[in-house]
Amino acid sequence: MIKIRNATAADCARLLELIKELATYEKAPQEVTVSLEHFTESGFGENPVWWAFVAEEDNIVQGFALYYIRYSTWKGQRMYLEDILVTEAMRGRGLGKLLFDKLIEEAKLKGFNGIVWQVLEWNEPAINFYKKYGAHFDAEWINCSLEIN
Repeated sequence: MIKIRNATAADCARLLELIKELATYEKAPQEVTVSLEHFTESGFGENPVWWAFVAEEDNIVQGFALYYIRYSTWKGQRMYLEDILVTEAMRGRGLGKLLFDKLIEEAKLKGFNGIVWQVLEWNEPAINFYKKYGAHFDAEWINCSLEIN
């Protein structure tokens, strides 16, 4: 039996394990530099900046979807899906759909007018998953980042 629920601070160590699994899948394991303390504080401290749902089977977190609020000057508040992951062993069992459906439900509940995210161009399983929802893929924008040390 799969259970979808809100993440708790007690889930953070497991979430960080799954984040590292995702980074390895995306061929960038060295990019995960956040500490457990910072990660936990950012989600469950005095001013949380992210929220998450977990997919659990037999009390083991087997997947998660983590989001935050993005503000668009054109559209207003939107949900930004930072990461969605189902463990490799559990893929194909519907956990991703349960998590994504929960995100849509949450976005509607909070009055967001959309959900935005990124997907690597080579990640065909994810792209095909998102296509089932009628997602729009925008080739016009270039991702930018700046590291601040």
